[in-house]
Amino acid sequence: MPSPSDSTPLLGSMASSFPNSRILWKTGALFTAIGMLAGAFGAHGLQKRPGVTPDNIRAWGSAAQYAVFNGLGLLLISMHPRFATHKFAGPAIAAGGFIFSSSIVALVLARDKFRWMGPITPLGGSLMIAGYIALAL
Repeated sequence: MPSPSDSTPLLGSMASSFPNSRILWKTGALFTAIGMLAGAFGAHGLQKRPGVTPDNIRAWGSAAQYAVFNGLGLLLISMHPRFATHKFAGPAIAAGGFIFSSSIVALVLARDKFRWMGPITPLGGSLMIAGYIALAL
């Protein structure tokens, strides 16, 4: 059995399975960076857009925070020898976080065009929660 390397921390030969620690690490890092960028834009540039309300800015802030929280969660999950290869948890957190945050962003930026995404936001949130619950089981 090969020993773990820099590209497959903690997992050794199991790293070829999906999900793996490397994919979760990269996804977590991207989520965290995008969340931070979105938060900065929301704090400094969003209010300059026509038609943006204080409620829109709060919703945007929630989307940015959840992206960061889920990014950090995925970074931590990627370092755990058992959870990094969990077939449901990591992918559910990543997909749910993406659906949740991106649907809010779409609604804030172009509500009339993406009104249909309103009901999708809670589905993303439910998927995120299911992923974290799966880690506890």
